[in-house]
Amino acid sequence: MTTVLGKPLKRRDAEPKLRGDARYTDDLHLPGLLHARLVTSPYAHARILRIDCDAARRTPGVVAVFTGHDLLPEGPEPAERARHLLARDKIIYAGQPVAIVVAESPYVAADAAALVEVEYDELPAVVDPLAAMTPEAPVIRPKELEGEWAEAGMHATVSGGEELDVRRLPANVTNAVRFQRGDVMQGFARADVVIERTYRTPFVHQAYLEPHASVAVPRPDGGVTIYTTTQGQFYCRNVTATTLGLPHEMVTIVPMEVGGGFGGKTVLLEPLVAAVALQLGRPVKLVLTRTEEFLLATPAPAAIFELRAGARRDGTLTALRARVIFDSGAYPGAPVTIALLLLGGTYRWEHLDLLGYEVLTNKPGTGAYRAPGVPQATFALEQLIDELARAIGQDPLELRLRNAARTGDLQPNGVPWPPIGLVDVLERARQHPLWRSRQRRPNEGWGIAVGGWPGGIEPCAANIRLNHDGTFTVTLGAIDITGTHTVLAMIAAEVLEQPVERIRVKLLPTDGAPYAGMSGGSKITYTVGLAVQAAAEDAKRQLLEIAANELEAAPEDLELVDGAIRVRGMPDRQITLREIAHLSMVFGGKYAPVYGTGRSVVRQQSPGFNAQIAHVAVDPDTGEVEVLDLVAIQDVGRALNPALVEEQVHGGVGQGIGWALHEAMRWSENGQPLNPSFLDYDLPKASQLPPIAVELVEVPSPIGPFGAKGVGEPPVVPTAAAIANAIADAIGVHLSELPITPERMLAALRDKAVS
Repeated sequence: MTTVLGKPLKRRDAEPKLRGDARYTDDLHLPGLLHARLVTSPYAHARILRIDCDAARRTPGVVAVFTGHDLLPEGPEPAERARHLLARDKIIYAGQPVAIVVAESPYVAADAAALVEVEYDELPAVVDPLAAMTPEAPVIRPKELEGEWAEAGMHATVSGGEELDVRRLPANVTNAVRFQRGDVMQGFARADVVIERTYRTPFVHQAYLEPHASVAVPRPDGGVTIYTTTQGQFYCRNVTATTLGLPHEMVTIVPMEVGGGFGGKTVLLEPLVAAVALQLGRPVKLVLTRTEEFLLATPAPAAIFELRAGARRDGTLTALRARVIFDSGAYPGAPVTIALLLLGGTYRWEHLDLLGYEVLTNKPGTGAYRAPGVPQATFALEQLIDELARAIGQDPLELRLRNAARTGDLQPNGVPWPPIGLVDVLERARQHPLWRSRQRRPNEGWGIAVGGWPGGIEPCAANIRLNHDGTFTVTLGAIDITGTHTVLAMIAAEVLEQPVERIRVKLLPTDGAPYAGMSGGSKITYTVGLAVQAAAEDAKRQLLEIAANELEAAPEDLELVDGAIRVRGMPDRQITLREIAHLSMVFGGKYAPVYGTGRSVVRQQSPGFNAQIAHVAVDPDTGEVEVLDLVAIQDVGRALNPALVEEQVHGGVGQGIGWALHEAMRWSENGQPLNPSFLDYDLPKASQLPPIAVELVEVPSPIGPFGAKGVGEPPVVPTAAAIANAIADAIGVHLSELPITPERMLAALRDKAVS
């Protein structure tokens, strides 16, 4: 039993944000602040012949103009987006920065940036990943320049599979991995039904409201302090320091409020702004415009899934073969491995052969977006499962239950599944009224899909101190973007047996904060929560030792009640926390200050799964799809704050509806962006979201604090697949490409009529 946890407490950051009191990076106005504006390329692939900055430099108010040759005079151009400050010799995507103008005001910087003249020699561009895989495709960058994508480890730690020798593959193929089990040809031979399909998903932008923004301030010691919107301050520090050739301790990141991230706010502008500030010896601010966000930030990658699957009429899944191609844009880093693991690990396939490729194209480099790679894989897999069920005459939910992975089943990489609640959420879905009451109605359909996330792991630490007023302060290095600081305060309050109002949470910059990983991958409560729990237990032990000495009692005979520690059953024998603070934090004090430390190094994941039921109506005349109802059922381990958990599920489902029916970044054949603004990029409006019913299933994690699992990623994973399956139930046709627009719906209905 717990007294604080499990209650729906409001987020601590809610009121400041609602009042407009929260401070974002662009709110900073420092003495001597300069403003920067980028000059970007109109071409997707070109050589830079000449950059004329003279007119810009002569503009009154302009302090400096830098090009790629100014910041990186020699050596290879970096293979990571964050380290590639400015293009020096070659353009590899439209919107790539080629120069940066620094001025006394943002308006002067913008006007002067328009005066920079760049002469290009346009090269053939390749935007289709299949075309990019051919030997004759234009080479985007020499393969020997590729490096690891460090951000992959910031979200989920997955490994295994046979890494193929990409040196033997065409130049634009930068990663290839394969998972095999058994003999798929034998599996297909033993199948009663074999289905082969190809599915496509597009680039999708994270669509956060706050654009990327950074302010860099040079220091007298030669270092730099950076105020920025980031989900991972230590990773941001490390990348910036390495890029600039500085020791890590010479770079300090001060994390500001994050106005939406979803995986897209890690490190992007910080090395560039820091380099410019160090050159000029003055603070520099750079804030992207909305169009620049679409041109040069890091959206979710597009993907192609070529699947072949077999099943027997008794419901046994015999074989799955897949060729998966991720379009990584101009830089490596697509989530190929994790997509393959969930593609082949969600169900019990007797035989597997999964092959995945990462391919470069002349589009912006991709990054993380809520459950990287898994919504794409689930859209394909869950439609295929539905088709197999109907082909063998089984209920689609029952087929899933029969074959769903259980604890101990082997994933494609040979690692057993830790405790998972996939069967539990399916069982709950089977009993839900929306599924049980479905019936045949014209142009209406019901669909189900499941999807999961393996969970993130990373070392971290936390500290807790007793304050003079008897309250406690938790010091952290983990960024709060989803209410995690509220939950961490609740964990500390639970251990210390205090009202949560007596727990303060302080986020410190990198030069003073205990280490924490990126706020992404559904891992902050899971990992930092354990560190906070340990720190609170350490602080509690110290409190009881002091109280035991003062009260002349054994620590085990003491209890914490109402801001005091007293002997059980003897309320008159007590000492307040204020008194303990006084005894430990004054001149001549009797005791060392109460300061609890906690560390966590979690090595085992606690996966979370979500089952969703969608009820849709299709207008056969317009092709419009209306989602009438949606139920999301998620295993959360334990809901430490049910209100915040439901908030995460609602947000994920909303973004999943965006994947399903609305969102796609588009480019022309020569790599020109076609919809780089909120005017043209279709996002679901509040009026287009259905009633979303959330049900929480609690299959406690043996690792997470008080049984909790990560909850952020799973809600977005099955939504598009559930809606696609509901559409197929309504019209009898599976659509294989996202988003499912009215145009695609009408085309599918016409094809059905012809056939």
